[in-house]
Amino acid sequence: MIRKRRLGSVDHSKRHRLFAALFSMPIVLSVVGLFFVFEASYVRAFGEFGDGFHYFKAQALWIIIGIGIMVALSFLDYHKLYYVAFMMMLSTIGLLLLVLIPGVGSSANGARRWIGVGIAGFQPSEIAKLAAIIYLSSWFITRERKRFFSFLILLGVLMLLIILQPDMGTAVILFSLSVIIYFLAGNELHYLIGLIPLSGAFFFILAKASPYRFKRVLAFFDPSADPLGITYHINQIQISLSNGGLFGQGFGASKQKHLFLPEAHTDSIFAIIGEEIGFLGSVLLILLFLGLIYYIYRVANNAGDRFGKLLAGGIFVFFCVQTIVNLAAMVHLIPLTGVPLPFISYGGSNLTLCFTLMGIMLNIARSAKIS
Repeated sequence: MIRKRRLGSVDHSKRHRLFAALFSMPIVLSVVGLFFVFEASYVRAFGEFGDGFHYFKAQALWIIIGIGIMVALSFLDYHKLYYVAFMMMLSTIGLLLLVLIPGVGSSANGARRWIGVGIAGFQPSEIAKLAAIIYLSSWFITRERKRFFSFLILLGVLMLLIILQPDMGTAVILFSLSVIIYFLAGNELHYLIGLIPLSGAFFFILAKASPYRFKRVLAFFDPSADPLGITYHINQIQISLSNGGLFGQGFGASKQKHLFLPEAHTDSIFAIIGEEIGFLGSVLLILLFLGLIYYIYRVANNAGDRFGKLLAGGIFVFFCVQTIVNLAAMVHLIPLTGVPLPFISYGGSNLTLCFTLMGIMLNIARSAKIS
């Protein structure tokens, strides 16, 4: 009896530490992100709005909203998501269609990705990531045969609607996310062998069909080809990171944030981080991400049922893929894509998505068999 009590207290202690880590690490990351959003944006914010704190205040508000969503979802039984999965996917497809309609979807920099709600706006493509995780996890609870082509049709519809915006970065992430969830479900895996090379050819054709996307691919192989044009962005990122060196220029000392680096407070924020806190500081930030991903993996590995395992597995894949894609683009391992760094980059849609996923993860952790 004493041994059982001791084992129970140990399990409870492990669960408590895991829950505390999953709750605190997103908040720590978002606070770090808030600081660097201000660092990277106050010059631009003052020029555009006459208020250097404009983006800081907006991001702070989204963090508060996101934490509230995370806390609320941590108490909502994740099994209830099964019953709303279909309607969520249907609504997401509807929103992806709406964003393409002039007058409904907002256009910026040649892309139509936002739907305005009052003075704010949101990206349906971010909702698509959440819908894909929940819907595919609920669909793949049972190991049905002959559903690969149904899965392919659904994935094709989502991909098409996102590419039409156009948003190639999100399309790549959604594709990776969906295919890996299919793999985790263990259904008809032999089909994936043929899908991977076909998808590679498909993305190449898409890049070739769009002069802008194809120039971005060429810029990846030769950053010096057009230093004032298509390669300007990646060259400015490399300047930021090289300026940072080992220890960084110091807080507030970034030169690239003075309107040299495009998207300094959003997709390219890691370049400003690297410039100000250097290689060692950047490694510490990456280690923080690795810690969060490790704890998510522990929950996914010990979830109490198949639905929980697939949900947690999908969330694990999302944070892995989105973080890797952003950082790999920053250090010139892959072509530049418009993918934000989770919890760090400015933007309410992605920040809310990240906190929503962590709220679901916290609820799964409540019933996980922690070892």
